[in-house]
Amino acid sequence: MRAGDLLATGTISGTDKGAAGCLMEQCVGGKEPITLPSGETRTFLEDGDSIRLTGACKTAEYTIGFGECTSKVLPAHQDKYWSA
Repeated sequence: MRAGDLLATGTISGTDKGAAGCLMEQCVGGKEPITLPSGETRTFLEDGDSIRLTGACKTAEYTIGFGECTSKVLPAHQDKYWSA
């Protein structure tokens, strides 16, 4: 991985609504906002949002993980010489 890489997951771990593996699935493609601990609601990531990914596999004796990957969503670059 490199700085700036964008990751997504489409893994659904179960059949109930809480088993969705990514924000897009949790929000049903933006149709059902989720409520953050702050009380704010979201359907998509926004500029300024911080993202933290962690992962581990645990047994009674061992924990194997890849640590933490943290990043922040920045606004799109505005270039006066380029327009989409």
